Amino acid sequence: MRWPWSSSKTEKDKQSLVSSDDFPIATDWSHYRDPRNIIPVIVLTGSAFLVSSFYRSYLRRVPQAINIEPKFWRKRSLFGKVTSVGDADNFRIYHTPGGRLAGWGLLPWRRVPVTTKELRDKTIHIRIAGVDAPEMAHFGNPAQPFSREAFDFLKSYILHRPVRVYVHKRDQYDRAVGTVYVRKWLLRRDVGLQMLKRGLATVYEAKSGAEFGGLEAKYRTAEKWAKLKRKGMWGGSMKGHESPREYKTRTAAQVK
Repeated sequence: MRWPWSSSKTEKDKQSLVSSDDFPIATDWSHYRDPRNIIPVIVLTGSAFLVSSFYRSYLRRVPQAINIEPKFWRKRSLFGKVTSVGDADNFRIYHTPGGRLAGWGLLPWRRVPVTTKELRDKTIHIRIAGVDAPEMAHFGNPAQPFSREAFDFLKSYILHRPVRVYVHKRDQYDRAVGTVYVRKWLLRRDVGLQMLKRGLATVYEAKSGAEFGGLEAKYRTAEKWAKLKRKGMWGGSMKGHESPREYKTRTAAQVK
């Protein structure tokens, strides 16, 4: 029994009371070393990194040719809708990465602009690789024969259609030079090759900087057959015939 005048705490109780200042507080690291805690963190961090990398590489929209990353050239392609055709061998696309699978044309916030104001500084200027089409009238120079036919063909073939462009380089006019493909009746068609077959373009003959995407031999064969079959520009008299390259060289010399 405890006497009234005795202390409320026994000696044993006093001994058990130890100040927290007598010993340093040690961190318990076992919680952080527990695989049940480590593995979810690693998985979550890795997943976030993969999602971010996938978005940057495949789902991030490229507004203009100057925004194409160096790692894209000669390795990747761009998918987009043709918004305008400027000449018989160049046009503009609105980049729609992922196409319909990413919601383009299906979701309200994934639509392609239609007005000139909305499209300003948001389209990629494309130069079709490996071909040279007859020049239309500009800068006071007359149009070449078959320039209108070539322009009308390209416009009807790709305008407002989705195309895939395998980009090779950026030229001096900030255009993405690339091989262009469009689907026709479920078949993928090389646009430049189709123009060559119809005699609406020649193989690109610049002294330097020509890009073919590994298709030069195929393009030259198509041009050869178009000449033999007298397609397009090869159908009339060849007397005084001037290729697009010769035309540009001559008109440039006249300016000087």
